[in-house]
Amino acid sequence: MNSDARWMARLAPDRERPLGALLAMPLAWLELTKPRIGLFVVFAAFTGGLLAAGPDADLGRLLLAALLVGAVGSSSSVFNQILERDLDRRMERTSARPLVVGTITPRDAVLFAALLGFGGTIGLALWFNVLSALLGLSTLVAYALVYTPLKRATSLNTVVGALPGAMPPILGAVAMVGHPGPWGWILFAILFAWQFPHFLAIAWLYREDYARAGMKMLPALPGSAGMAGRQALLYSLLLLPISVLPGARGDAGIVFTALALGLGLAYCAASAAFAWRESRSTARLVLLVSLIYLPLVLTGALVDPVVSSVLGN
Repeated sequence: MNSDARWMARLAPDRERPLGALLAMPLAWLELTKPRIGLFVVFAAFTGGLLAAGPDADLGRLLLAALLVGAVGSSSSVFNQILERDLDRRMERTSARPLVVGTITPRDAVLFAALLGFGGTIGLALWFNVLSALLGLSTLVAYALVYTPLKRATSLNTVVGALPGAMPPILGAVAMVGHPGPWGWILFAILFAWQFPHFLAIAWLYREDYARAGMKMLPALPGSAGMAGRQALLYSLLLLPISVLPGARGDAGIVFTALALGLGLAYCAASAAFAWRESRSTARLVLLVSLIYLPLVLTGALVDPVVSSVLGN
């Protein structure tokens, strides 16, 4: 079969293929982007952009910026899975990913990742500003080409990976106003510190998987007993003053400050339990609180100016 015939065969419907398999293909592409992480990236970029631009922000333009940042983030996730597909085969948690089971080929995944990254970066440059595009591209490179290989080399990969992981609010703010502003930096710091208890809990729960794959995650290293819990507690304590800083500076009102303080104390309590006794139950508690903490804090940052304005009137 020549190349044109093969191409047409790929485009034509496969009548012998079960309907369920055909419907599974779009889901496989979606899974490749890690959609839950992608939604978080879009929401964090939207929050950073709105707080930077203020109440008169063009919401359509803001949503476009957030989606472009999300495209860059999804590109990072796809490149990450391309580079780690051999390791993913060894891990029970990741053994059903599309690249591992062959639903999507590495070549197609590379094209998909390049399209997402190129589209997001060029869109930021054309419709917003070059700085946001350069920062977006730098975030993609840092995540895919620096953090991802470091997971095989050193447990410090978590520190390196937390930097691009905290960038979405800054990218949203820079796209909208050309600079991060106070809220951009504060949200960056919150996201940076928040990631450590979250990912240390995940790494502890799947430490045997990581060890089998040869990834240098802290809980998977020999002699690391107790270290994940202590570090989770350290970063949750660091997160507490960072998260109440906007209230102390006068940049936030009662809604954000109360949410940040209450949820921060809950995060500290869960991390303290994990530090006191590393177990599946305490690790799962940290993970649960982390998943509650971030969306509520970001929502609080969005709602707070509205409530403060109403109370002020």
